[in-house]
Amino acid sequence: MIIGGERSISYPQIHGRIARAATGFQSLSLGGGTPVAMMLRNDFALFEVSGAAAALGSPVVPINWHLKAEEVAYILADSGAEILVCHADLLPQIRDGLPAHIRLLIVTTPPEIAAAFNVPPALTQIPDGMTDWDAWRDTHPPLPEPPIGSAPMFYTSGTTGLPKGVRRKPMKPEQQAASARVGTIAYGIKADDDQVVLMNGPMYHSAPSSYGMLAFRSGCTIVLEPRFDPEDMLQLIARHRVTHMHMVPTMFVRLLRLPDEVKQRYDLSSLRFVVHGAAPCPPQVKRAMIEWWGPVINEYFGSTETGIPVWHSAEEALAKPGTVGRAIEGGVVKIFRPDGEMCGVNEPGEIFMRQMSVPDFDYHGKAEARTEAGRDGLVSVGDVGYLDEDGYLFLCDRKRDMVISGGVNIYPAEIENALIGMDGVRDCAVFGIPDDEFGERLFACIEPDTNAALSPAAVQEFLRTRLANFKVPKDIQFMDAMPREATGKIFKRKLRDLHAEGRLRAIAAQEANSVSNEQRFKRPC
Repeated sequence: MIIGGERSISYPQIHGRIARAATGFQSLSLGGGTPVAMMLRNDFALFEVSGAAAALGSPVVPINWHLKAEEVAYILADSGAEILVCHADLLPQIRDGLPAHIRLLIVTTPPEIAAAFNVPPALTQIPDGMTDWDAWRDTHPPLPEPPIGSAPMFYTSGTTGLPKGVRRKPMKPEQQAASARVGTIAYGIKADDDQVVLMNGPMYHSAPSSYGMLAFRSGCTIVLEPRFDPEDMLQLIARHRVTHMHMVPTMFVRLLRLPDEVKQRYDLSSLRFVVHGAAPCPPQVKRAMIEWWGPVINEYFGSTETGIPVWHSAEEALAKPGTVGRAIEGGVVKIFRPDGEMCGVNEPGEIFMRQMSVPDFDYHGKAEARTEAGRDGLVSVGDVGYLDEDGYLFLCDRKRDMVISGGVNIYPAEIENALIGMDGVRDCAVFGIPDDEFGERLFACIEPDTNAALSPAAVQEFLRTRLANFKVPKDIQFMDAMPREATGKIFKRKLRDLHAEGRLRAIAAQEANSVSNEQRFKRPC
């Protein structure tokens, strides 16, 4: 069963819908691996579109529903998709820029999603003259042929240029069993087990998608949270007796900031396996979550390109604070210096890795970019880190985020991990900006808690007791809300762009007059 708000659908029902949608796609001359694009929030239709496209051997292309017309048009053109399935309320932001040849199928925005995103009732309905997904799907008979199967094609976030489509090669028979075992290790999900999975992250991202689709193939009860909210999540866990979840560290931080009386209000004893990834988790945050929820919290490290080569348990996290894990079955990790030589133990370098049970990939239409990302059969997505004497991997930062100031390499992630432990700091981002004397200098953006009384001087003093002075940002900006993806990850690229445009106001240390953030900013809901 899949549950969305007060709605639910059984597996026989949704498999019947998938079979009808596959026939419908076939009637639109879909075939030969032509992609199907979808711009959907977590809803029943997302599983229907994904399953129907796969049944015809066509990759589904999930599109980030924050994107606007020009960005969506690029992905549609680059991928070669000819069909787009879209929630009704998302149509206005993209409709005017869509290529003329795209066949649009519109899904009514369901009530729980409309409520979570404050969608006006008129925008939840199918516009006049547009094709209603439900009505269109149900005009077709079920597909009689057995499903073929294909992997989704996810587009990277485009942090170093235009997004690139990651297209998997077909899975070999010997890879299928190995891939299933890796899924069980990393995600804890087993076929035909009594599992209730809470989906709280948007499935246009590869990790939540692979997690949610594994739960779907395994027949789990799936509960869809329309939009992450810390107390709503606790309510859903208690109400549905959730056993498994996929999370990101920002969710942990927001959960830990809940008042104690709220934390104690909900029964979380059903939780058996919680896994997180997507961003580094500060050791103190991980420790606090394990103390609260018990040893059910696990972590993986990987990417759309590499699969999941690295994983570790709660017990390992306590024994090796700060690690992202070590290689699991099928996982290979190597660290290289800029000259191509391998790094020694505890020596930082560029991380190349791959989960060998996952088929290799191409960047769709960008063979040169795929070649540049590879070495020794492994793949780099620009992370810097090191392996300790026991083979545990530790991250320093993203290669592109590393700041070189006065010839010294500085890793902002280290500063962020320290800063998130300061009372009153809800979230933060540290990055480099141009400096005439040193080449680059550190700039910190801080999203404060409501009513927190913070000043640049207090922040800098806090950091000086924990880090070398050269790692303390000279410029600090308090912000009511930072640009984020739906997963909660901060868009550092957008912060850099805002600074370059002069729209971030640097607050120098000498201006450190303590003013409550309640007075300085109005917090958003």
